[in-house]
Amino acid sequence: MEKLVRPHISKEKNQQKMRKDAILKGIFRIAAVISGGAIAVIVLFVFLRGVQPFLPGYANGQVNFIDFLFGTTWRQDQGVYGAGFIIINTLITSFGALIISFPISVLTALFIVKIAPKWLAKIMTAIVEMLASIPSVVYGVFAAGAITTMVVALAGAFGMTTAGGNSLLAVILLLAIMIFPTITSMSITAISSVDRALEEGSLALGATKTQTNFKVVLIAAKSGIFAGAILGIGRAFGEATAVAMVAGNKMFGPTFDLFDITRTLTSTMLSGLKETTGLDYDIRFSVGLVLMVVILVSNFLLNLAKKKVGNMS
Repeated sequence: MEKLVRPHISKEKNQQKMRKDAILKGIFRIAAVISGGAIAVIVLFVFLRGVQPFLPGYANGQVNFIDFLFGTTWRQDQGVYGAGFIIINTLITSFGALIISFPISVLTALFIVKIAPKWLAKIMTAIVEMLASIPSVVYGVFAAGAITTMVVALAGAFGMTTAGGNSLLAVILLLAIMIFPTITSMSITAISSVDRALEEGSLALGATKTQTNFKVVLIAAKSGIFAGAILGIGRAFGEATAVAMVAGNKMFGPTFDLFDITRTLTSTMLSGLKETTGLDYDIRFSVGLVLMVVILVSNFLLNLAKKKVGNMS
């Protein structure tokens, strides 16, 4: 009967491994603390600056919080700061972009992973990655030159007027393009990770390739795809530079006319930032605070929807 010979590990080597383990864990903990601390400092700073205009002792003139949160007019030259309509505009542009971009992104990812030949899949993947790395200002210049021209043509075709193409529709289309690579990349990863056995089982039961892709693969990858949608909507909410170039900064609202100019939370924060002082400057921190709350609430609701969809299937 053969004896099982265990490799001999000296006590010294074992202690060295434990020390390395402890050092790595320490490094990870420090990194986590630094990251968490940086986020906490940013949130705290924005919060402290953002609530100042609503406090009684504020030196530059107190703003009524209810009027700010539900107001329908923003005229800083008159001291009127109503962000209610801006919140609605931001939700319309961001979710409008998601509605357009999400199905296109998912179908593109499905084509790349399951349908396209390998050489074409590599090229398309590289293009998606390149689109994700393009700076926001480049998207903004493209939108100001191309998307606005298209909007002007559409407005003329429908007998509508538009301010040189700067409009709600231009912002929605711009954001849809910008979040496309994010959702597509996440969907590619999710679809690629689906167990091949699920597909083979579906095909063995007589399902066509198309039926398998839509009823098996996409369902199995839904969690990762939904995560991509959440990341995409997060980018749409937070985009400022490109949006400011085509939004138009409307003074009242909300805006429901696709060809009318609009105003979002990020474009409000960015517009005239360097020229403002006192209350006009500090109120932008209040807008930033509202934006953080909007993003948190939206992500929470989307995660709830993600769980419900998961439970249904």
